Amino acid sequence: MSLWTSLEPASTTVAPGETTTVRLRIRNTGDVVDEYHFVPVGDVAPYITAEPSSLRLFPGTTGIVELTLSPPRTPDATAGAHPYGVQVVPTEHPEATTVAEGNVSFTPFTEVRTELVPPTVKGWFRGRPKLAIDNLGNTRLTASLSGSDNGDSLSYEIFPASVQIEPGRAAFVDAKLKPRQIIWFGQKQERPYTLDLQRSGTTRLETEGTYVQRGFLPLWLATLLSILLALAITFAVLWFAYKPALRSLAQEKSQSAAVRAIPPAEPSKPPSLPSAEPPAPAPPTPEQESPAEEEDSGKSGGNEKEEEEPAEPVENTAAVAVTKLNERTPGRHICYRAYVRGTGWQDPVCDGLTSGTEGQDRPIESINIAVSGTDRVSANGFIENTDWEPKWKSVENLKDLYIGTPDKDVFMRGMAISVGEGSVCVTARVQSQEWLEKACTEPGGYKFGGTLIKDLALEAFKLIV
Repeated sequence: MSLWTSLEPASTTVAPGETTTVRLRIRNTGDVVDEYHFVPVGDVAPYITAEPSSLRLFPGTTGIVELTLSPPRTPDATAGAHPYGVQVVPTEHPEATTVAEGNVSFTPFTEVRTELVPPTVKGWFRGRPKLAIDNLGNTRLTASLSGSDNGDSLSYEIFPASVQIEPGRAAFVDAKLKPRQIIWFGQKQERPYTLDLQRSGTTRLETEGTYVQRGFLPLWLATLLSILLALAITFAVLWFAYKPALRSLAQEKSQSAAVRAIPPAEPSKPPSLPSAEPPAPAPPTPEQESPAEEEDSGKSGGNEKEEEEPAEPVENTAAVAVTKLNERTPGRHICYRAYVRGTGWQDPVCDGLTSGTEGQDRPIESINIAVSGTDRVSANGFIENTDWEPKWKSVENLKDLYIGTPDKDVFMRGMAISVGEGSVCVTARVQSQEWLEKACTEPGGYKFGGTLIKDLALEAFKLIV
């Protein structure tokens, strides 16, 4: 060994974002003049600077090299002890290379950044914001979450209610806001709220947002309904108060005629005995009918009723709509309708018109599609909690295709669609978002419309071939 090294001190502590200095003493124990090069090694080597980077020593002399440790204030400088080393490489005797080893501890620091996505949500009955949490410190973040507002007008459902985030990582927390009172009539109201991040032993971090609660019915409609109700009550009162007295004279007249037709009784005259021949029956009057005629008329009347029974109405499906459209204008057409939660099946629309609802927080549960001029149509539904349906469904021209599950309280997040000949284009609108860009298939391919994000539903869509 032709050299001797020593670190002073061997262990040190430094806060990320600050610097500290360690001295490296080196002595040439050989018998020739030698030059030594210094190379930091280890996980924290990028944070170490040697000054000077090389040193020339005569035999028996000692030199000093200053090592500056400057860890950055980032999650990369993880809190705790970190070993490091400085490789000393002699020029004359490279086989005598040695490593001076030390230990440095980085003190912990905490830095958290939060953001609401989106900062403003709108709805009649609920809002669904997301809280993005970034751990910019060098220690694991453990915190709980809660919601609050000034008037206690909202209730909060937060999932997960607590998080653990490693340094340099981020997490998303789903929140559901529900107003405690529904605005049936009137204008929308803004309700400021905060989602709070609470770490043990520190003050809570508040992230502010706004929930815009819409009125279920506009004010002008409430006024109109009030006026109509008042008019209806007034009309009913006038009708019952001034209802004309109607009396039918037909029954009274017939009763008086019957009284006049009865001959007066003759008590002094004895009753006449019946003759041998029965008297001929009097011919029936026009108002009277024989029992046989009544029976025949009843039978004939029953047959007429059976013949006049109306046929059962045909459901207005997408296949019915595309068949009528193809008869008027033969060619490539696509018709479709949506089963909307709370309202049921809508009427079919065709060739790029909107099916579903916009901004009403009413998810689509099922879709009915039919085509003409494309050989066939195939589709599959992306369903809440179950992802894709078990298999693709495919039908020929002018036939009904159904995806999704109506009346099961399970909404659709999106759908994939393709056609046998040519291409099909789909445009989708997702809950709490704007319309997505139109996407068209290549020949033989398929396109997806909707979202893969959990708890977001397909709200409306347009199709064109």
